[in-house]
Amino acid sequence: MNIIKGGVCAAKGFTANGVHCGIRKNKSKRDLSLIISDTKATAAAVYTQNLVKGAPLTVTKNNISDGFAQAIICNSGNANTCNSNGIEIAEEMCALVAKETGISAKDVVVASTGVIGEVLDINPIKNGIPELVKGLGDNSLLAAEGIMTTDTKVKEIAVSFEIDGKECRIGGIAKGSGMIHPNMATMLVFITTDCAISSDMLQKALGEDIVDTFNMTSVDGDTSTNDMVTILANGRAGNTEITEDNDNFKIFAKALNTITVYLCRNIAADGEGATKLVECVVTGAKSKEQAKLSAKSVICSSLVKAAMFGSDANWGRVLCALGYGVPDLDPTGVDVSFKSAKGEIPVCVKGAGIPFSEEKAKEILLENEVEILVNLNSGDCSSTAWGCDLTYDYVKINGDYRT
Repeated sequence: MNIIKGGVCAAKGFTANGVHCGIRKNKSKRDLSLIISDTKATAAAVYTQNLVKGAPLTVTKNNISDGFAQAIICNSGNANTCNSNGIEIAEEMCALVAKETGISAKDVVVASTGVIGEVLDINPIKNGIPELVKGLGDNSLLAAEGIMTTDTKVKEIAVSFEIDGKECRIGGIAKGSGMIHPNMATMLVFITTDCAISSDMLQKALGEDIVDTFNMTSVDGDTSTNDMVTILANGRAGNTEITEDNDNFKIFAKALNTITVYLCRNIAADGEGATKLVECVVTGAKSKEQAKLSAKSVICSSLVKAAMFGSDANWGRVLCALGYGVPDLDPTGVDVSFKSAKGEIPVCVKGAGIPFSEEKAKEILLENEVEILVNLNSGDCSSTAWGCDLTYDYVKINGDYRT
């Protein structure tokens, strides 16, 4: 497994592009992206569990119901959600891609991100798609820029791996900074691979992966209306198609997990207003569910997040979050430590405080990546969750998000 360059264009047969078409007022911000495979690909997706869903999700779900797709179109700046003509607009976006590329409109994944409840004008998209298609190439970075909203950093990665002696590649781009909470999905993620894998196994791989990756990521506790993770696999690597849960499937799942974990960490680190990535690692749980509940409860706690912003070793807030978030918890068995590049410091043993250096703890927590280590000492199960600190800027960003 090797990290390579190329993002969603690393896999054979995929090209991409991103342009500014005029949805966003700032002309320096790209707001329309396209990813396309030169052949039809198997497709899989997972969607937000919010009952209020963006129109693009409905159209995408219908389009890939046969297990195939060939293109992904996404705009930023407007979510196309809670609009009376939302479905019509999303379908027209697919039709415009089809008209310009010659592929079927039913083979297009469509996505939108931005403000909820504002009508999406199709004209900027209609005017921008010819330029978007004309510029298709090895432009994963431009496509990644085109899906960003309040993100401050591009999120893309690719890896290579081997199946049946054939080099396979998988890459992804993501957007996600606010309205992020574990409840698939919590952002927009587009993944491409040239590995040959059936749509059923692709869905299985993605569905099993998100349980421990995207569903374990939170910025602010709000589950978005538009978010999904989509993957296309065009088979251009030439490996024997994966059609069952065998060794080759496990290799593919590991490669996919490398992509998703990287994107989760980067989404959390780039949370709106965030200054640091907060990772909670829970060990010693008596069940996987207990481990996951514990890790999520800690990274979702506003008080824990605020303490991390202040680099305050207020470990009592960790215990508090565990106490209300994990029904079968034995608080008298919990150990807590804080860790970063500056070292590790235990602050709680068996549910009680121990003497520790506040100065050393502060030094550890001032780093831009901090781990909260929790040992429940009640079993052999573990889980990891990713979040960020809660800062003044989060309120500023969301206080005037529309205006």
